[in-house]
Amino acid sequence: MNLFARSGTVAAALAVLLLSAPSAAVPAAAASGAGPREPPAQAMAVPEGSSVARALDMRAMPALERIIPRLDRTRVVFVGETHDRLDHHLNQLEVIRGLHARRRAIAIGMEQFQQPFQGVLDDYVAGRISEREMLEGTEYFERWRFDYRLYRPILQYAREHGIPVVALNVPAEITTKIGREGLGGLSEAERAQAPAEIDRHDEAYQARLRTIFEQHPRNGEQAFERWLEVQLTWDEGMAERAARYLNENPRRTLVVLAGSGHLAYRSGIPNRVARRTGVSGMVLLPVDGVALEPEVADFLLTSQARSLPPSGRLGVGIEAQEGRVRVASVEPNSGAEEAGVREGDEIVAIDGHPVARFSDVRLALWERSAGEKSTVEILRRRWIGPDEPATLTVTLR
Repeated sequence: MNLFARSGTVAAALAVLLLSAPSAAVPAAAASGAGPREPPAQAMAVPEGSSVARALDMRAMPALERIIPRLDRTRVVFVGETHDRLDHHLNQLEVIRGLHARRRAIAIGMEQFQQPFQGVLDDYVAGRISEREMLEGTEYFERWRFDYRLYRPILQYAREHGIPVVALNVPAEITTKIGREGLGGLSEAERAQAPAEIDRHDEAYQARLRTIFEQHPRNGEQAFERWLEVQLTWDEGMAERAARYLNENPRRTLVVLAGSGHLAYRSGIPNRVARRTGVSGMVLLPVDGVALEPEVADFLLTSQARSLPPSGRLGVGIEAQEGRVRVASVEPNSGAEEAGVREGDEIVAIDGHPVARFSDVRLALWERSAGEKSTVEILRRRWIGPDEPATLTVTLR
């Protein structure tokens, strides 16, 4: 839904929201000659001033850069996203640029990175390691998996201007175990990596989460309780880390980038940051997929959907087990088939980079384009004798 378009502007902020109630059904009069006539419908009495509709003034919708001065008045700005939407990430970058241009000392808090890898992000921003080393060191393709090119401009801008990037998320090992066994299943050492405090008082938030949960068949109330504990661990963990950064760096503004579900109605992260710091901050959400209600955010952003160009693909399905990556299938008419890759081949390296996990394949190919060639080193099983090594040149498709 595109409510506003402006040449040269990535997004516009919606300052006025439209909230309309469904109209009441009115019985239709019987057609002439089709049975007894019904008495004419009586006009429904409507108390004066009872309308719940809100007007969205299209002329009052400012461009994103016009609201930056308002964002500059607070110490934490939350900017939501749908993870695979390029335009949402470009909007996030515009907020960061706008605040930085006002000589505001800022930091960027990111859901996409997990807290144990903070040192790797520090090294990347400081220029001590390369982008590839950062991706490998944070285990990005293992732990987040969304196309890194969506976030690359934000990370590069941070590095170029020396803006700290704060890893907000809790370790995946912790949330995975909570999903299996609940919070009570954590060991003492694991509990130390989870947020110290988990507040369950927001019943409206839990009701919204239950609605989402019930859209997918699960196994009863215990399954919901564990899923809820995972969600709350994410929210409280990211809020705890953000609050600690704000308290330790009182002169900096933190721009938090997270999925819209963690920010809407302030229920996920924002209110939990405020509980720890007294700073309420401001919330900006993309208009896509959220209710047009004044309580959902301070500003809604609308922008034209944009897509990344397709990245180059080998054209194989793979399976990873015990430190080995094997070809499970070869797509017809793919570069891999053309190069002679076969089902059952073990991929040893791509363009000189060793391959032992699925994420190693992603790391080797993430910035390669269709039409480029990649060197793929394989081991091919033989019925008799050792596996046979081979080096194949695959044209990415």
